[in-house]
Amino acid sequence: MRAASRAWVPRRMGPLVGMLAGALLLASCGMTGERTTPVPTPTVIPLPPLNPAQVARGRQLYLQHCASCHGEGAQGAPNWQQPNARGDLPAPPHDDSGHTWRHSDSELTGIILNGMRDRFNKTPELTMPPFSGILNRTEVEALITYFKSLWSTEHRRYQEEQNLKPMMATPAGSGQ
Repeated sequence: MRAASRAWVPRRMGPLVGMLAGALLLASCGMTGERTTPVPTPTVIPLPPLNPAQVARGRQLYLQHCASCHGEGAQGAPNWQQPNARGDLPAPPHDDSGHTWRHSDSELTGIILNGMRDRFNKTPELTMPPFSGILNRTEVEALITYFKSLWSTEHRRYQEEQNLKPMMATPAGSGQ
């Protein structure tokens, strides 16, 4: 009789113990039946280091070719967000307070070399003259590196993301 009672206990407890062990295993693995959506972790774009010599060269070129319109400290013209008497927007800042950081290196290179007409301007002329016969691509790269030295980490990261996007063609001198 003793052997019979032992046999009876494991047969009756066996499924219950198995179900409990399975439930614990599922719970520990996160498989409780609830569907969980994985939370994406943002990919942090690494920022390339800025070459101090290139920043210094860019500043020198900036002071020589750009500061007369955009300000010695890259702060932009006074009231740069308000149209002037002709209906044109004055030169914007290239520091953190402007919008230069919203453009990719390729867009900035095109604007500097080909000139630009701001789409909000009332006159048909280019807002910014082209510098293609004055600056070469290496000098433009130095200018852009100087601009980047004026931006916050967040703005630099945003701008670097723009560099990773596929380029879209824009007509020369058309703006933005």
